[in-house]
Amino acid sequence: MACLLEAPLRISVLSEVTATSRHYVDGLFHPDPQKVLQGVIDMKNAVIGNNKQKANLIVLGAVPRLLYLLQQGSSSSELRTECAVVLGSELRTECAVVLGSELRTECAVVLGSELRTECAVVLGSELRTECAVVLGSELRTECAVVLGSELRTECAVVLGSELRTECAVVLGSLAMGTENNIKSLVDCHIIPALLQGLVCPDLIFIEACLRCLRTVFISPVTPVQLLYTDPTVIPHLMSLMSRSQRTQEYITQIFSHCCKTPEHQTVLFNHGAIQNIAPMLISPSYKVRMQALKCFSVLAYENTQVSTTLVNVLVDGELLSQVFVRMMQRDRPIEMQLTAAKCLTYMCRAGAIRTDDRCIVLKTLPCLVRMCSKERLLEERVEGAETLAYLMEPDVELQRIASVTDHLVAMLADYFKYPSSVSAITDIKRLDHDLKHAHELRQAAFKLYASLGSNDEDIRKKITETENMMDRIVSGLSESSIKVRLAAVRCLHSLSRSVQQLRTSFHDHAVWKPLMKLLQNAPDEVLVMASSTLCNLLLEFSPSKEPILESGVIELLCSLTQSDSPALRVNGIWALMNMAFQADQKVKGEIMRALGTEQLFRLLSDPDTNVLMKTLGLLRNLLSTRPHIDQIMSSHGKQIMQAVTLILEGEHSIEVKEQTLCILANIADGNTAKELIMTNDDILQKIKYYMGHSNVKLQLAATFCISNLIWNEEDGEADAMTGSQERQDKLRELGFVDILHKLTQASDPNLCERAKTAMQQYLA
Repeated sequence: MACLLEAPLRISVLSEVTATSRHYVDGLFHPDPQKVLQGVIDMKNAVIGNNKQKANLIVLGAVPRLLYLLQQGSSSSELRTECAVVLGSELRTECAVVLGSELRTECAVVLGSELRTECAVVLGSELRTECAVVLGSELRTECAVVLGSELRTECAVVLGSELRTECAVVLGSLAMGTENNIKSLVDCHIIPALLQGLVCPDLIFIEACLRCLRTVFISPVTPVQLLYTDPTVIPHLMSLMSRSQRTQEYITQIFSHCCKTPEHQTVLFNHGAIQNIAPMLISPSYKVRMQALKCFSVLAYENTQVSTTLVNVLVDGELLSQVFVRMMQRDRPIEMQLTAAKCLTYMCRAGAIRTDDRCIVLKTLPCLVRMCSKERLLEERVEGAETLAYLMEPDVELQRIASVTDHLVAMLADYFKYPSSVSAITDIKRLDHDLKHAHELRQAAFKLYASLGSNDEDIRKKITETENMMDRIVSGLSESSIKVRLAAVRCLHSLSRSVQQLRTSFHDHAVWKPLMKLLQNAPDEVLVMASSTLCNLLLEFSPSKEPILESGVIELLCSLTQSDSPALRVNGIWALMNMAFQADQKVKGEIMRALGTEQLFRLLSDPDTNVLMKTLGLLRNLLSTRPHIDQIMSSHGKQIMQAVTLILEGEHSIEVKEQTLCILANIADGNTAKELIMTNDDILQKIKYYMGHSNVKLQLAATFCISNLIWNEEDGEADAMTGSQERQDKLRELGFVDILHKLTQASDPNLCERAKTAMQQYLA
C-alpha cells in the first residue's frame, strides 16, 4: 500500500516545484530582452541562500538557457539585433513625436513671417500648414532614423552586457549549492562557456565569470583537469591578473585549487606564475595577499624547481623568504601566519632552505608550535600539527628542538580531550562542528607524535610516558576513521623502533593484538604501515614475538608476499626474515611449508630489488646452524643452487650479489650441504671470479665461502678429516690457494685477515 501512495506523492511534489519555479525559467525565453534581463535578476534574488530553489531551477532546465544567453551575448549579434528591433521601434515613434512637434512650430514661425508679407492672410495660413506638414514629415523621418540607429546600438550593447553579467552571477549562485548542483553545472559544460567569456573586454563580466569559475573549481567534485585541456587558458588567465584586485584574487584561488600534481605545478611555473603572483604579496587587499600566499604553498609543495626559484625572488627589493617571515609575526592574522609557515616548510623540505637556517629554527618551527596551542581553533591546530610533523620528519635536530618547545609533547595530549566537558566554546554551531571533526585532532596528534619520535630514544620515552598514551594508540587502531587508524599505526611504528619500548610499553599493553586485528582487513595504505610495525615486533629481542607466532601470523605474512604492492611484498618477506632469525627448526619448517618452494623462488626473481634483498635475507636466516642447513638443502638444494647461479650471473647490484655469496657461505658451513657446492664446478668458478673482483665486499663474501669449504672439522672424525682434505686438494687444483695467497697482501684489513685464516687451514 505504501508503494501505491508513493508515486502520487512524488508527482505532487514535482507539480509544486514546477508551479513555484517554472515562471523564472519561462521568463528566460521572453521575446523582449528587457524582460529577459528582469527575469534573470528576479531569479538571482530568488536563489540567494535557497538551495531548494537552486535545485528546482537546475531540474527545470534553467542552466542551458542561462549558458545560451551568456554565450550569445558574447559571441554573436543576435541579442543585440533583438534589442535593436524593440528599442528602435519605440525610439522612432518617440523621436517622431518630439521632432515633429518642434519642426512644425519652427516652420510655422519662419514660413508664416515670410508668407504674411507676400500673400493674403488666408493663403498664408494654408501654405504654412502645407509646408509644415511636408517639411516636418521629411525631417522627422530623417532624424528618427539617425538618432534611432545610434541609440539602438548603444542600448543593445548596454543591455546585452548587463544580461551576460547577470547570467554569470546566477550561475555562480547556483554553484554555491550542493555538490549535485556542481555536477549538473559541469555536465552542462559550464566551464568551457565561462572560459570563453573571459575573452570579452568587459571587466565586470570577466570578474563575474571568474567568480563563478572559482566557485566551481573549489568544489571537490569538479575535475581540475578541465582547466588544462586548452593550452591557451593558463596564459590568458595570467594576462588577466593585472586587470583588477578581483581578477587577482579569483585567478590565484583557481590556481591553488587546480594545482594537484607535479605536472600542474610545471605548467603554472612555465607560464610565469611566480613572476605574476609575487607582487600580489604586497597588495593593499588582504584577500589578494592571502590567495597569493596559498598559491605559493601549493606550487612549492614537494617541488624543488619551484622552491629553489622562490628563494631568489625579490618582492619590492626584499627576499621572498623574508616576506614570509614577516607574515608569520604574531600580530598578523592566524591564517596568514600558518600559510606563510607552510610556504617555508615546503621550501625547506624541497631542499631550497637548510633545516638549520634561522628562518626555519627560530621562526617557522616556533610559529607552527604556537598553532598547536589550545587557544587556536580546531582546524588551525590540525593544520599546524600536520605541517610541523612534515617539517621535522627527516631531521632529528628539529625533532629535538620541537620536543622542548612550549611543552609540545604534553600540549598534544590535549588533542585527545577536545572538546572537553568544560569547553570554553560558547558558539553552538562551532561546538557541533568541532564534535564532528574531533577525530581530525587525534589524527594530527598521532602524526606529530610519529614524527617527533622517529629517531630519538629520549623523545620516544617522553611520548610513551605522556598520560594514557599507549592506551590512546591502542584505541586509535580500532577507530572508525581510516585516517585516524593510519595515523595511530604510524605513531606505533615510530615508537616500535625503540628496543626499550618493545620490551616494556609494547609488551605491557599487548599492542600486537589490535595490530593483528588491523592486518586482517584494511586498505593497502594501512596494511603497509601495520606490517612494517609487525616487522619490528618480530625482532629477536621483542617479547611480543612468541605470542605473535602462536597467533598463526605465518599464513598472513605469506599472503602478503603475493600482493601486487611491492611495499606489502617487502614487509611480508621482511617479517618472515625477522621471524626466521635464530628460530628453531619447527618455525623454519612452518615458514617453508606456508610460503612454498614456488613462491620463494618467484620472490628470488622479483623485479623489485628490496623484495629480492629481503628474500635473500630470509633464505640466509633459514640456512643457519648446520642441522637446519643440511635439512633444508636436502629438500630444496637443487632449486636454491639454481637461484643462486641465476643471481650471480644476472645484472644485479653489489649488495644483492654480496647477500647471495653469504648464502653460499652458509651452505658451505653445512655438513652435507657443502657437497652441493663442491660438485658444482660452475658455482666454484663463480666464487673464484668474485674472489678476484674489484669490490672488496664481494671478495670478502667469496673468501668466507671458500674458508668454510676448506675448514678442518673440529670433531676429528676420520671421514670428516678425509672430506676436508679432499676439498682442499680440489680447490688447490682449481687455483684457489694462489688467489688466497694474493689476498693475504690485500690492502683491506678484513679481507687480508680472512684470507690468512683460510690459508691456515692448509697448514693445519
